[in-house]
Amino acid sequence: MYGEKLIRMTKLMLDGMFYCGIAVIVTLPLSLRYAGRHYSRAFQEYYVLMLLIFAAAGVCGIVIIGELRKMMRTVEQKNCFVSENVKSLEVMGITSAVIVALFFVKCFFLPTPATFIIVLTFFTAGLFSGVLSFVFREAIRYKEENDLTI
Repeated sequence: MYGEKLIRMTKLMLDGMFYCGIAVIVTLPLSLRYAGRHYSRAFQEYYVLMLLIFAAAGVCGIVIIGELRKMMRTVEQKNCFVSENVKSLEVMGITSAVIVALFFVKCFFLPTPATFIIVLTFFTAGLFSGVLSFVFREAIRYKEENDLTI
């Protein structure tokens, strides 16, 4: 019972993050202009670069959340160890690496403590996604071998 509630809550949270993320990307040009006027002139000075970096990172974030949503469907079906989840984990690892590269570039123009935290977080997330894809691949292999022996 607790597990099913957790799955439902996680799915709702991912759905909300997915649609809110799209809204954030769509409103990004206005948000950056506002931040440039009221927060830091650096956003005005590097407006186009920041817009490109944040929009690309936002799209990457949406891709990651989309892959997590796909994986949640397999959790709901109680069939987690499938090759689609390996592909999702690989995509999340690559997408995390793209985010790391984008924010690494940002460090040269507008370094902030948050930028370094984002780089470290997504570097770690990319590594974990890569390792988990290998773990899932092995679990699938064991499962298929077990299914053949029965």
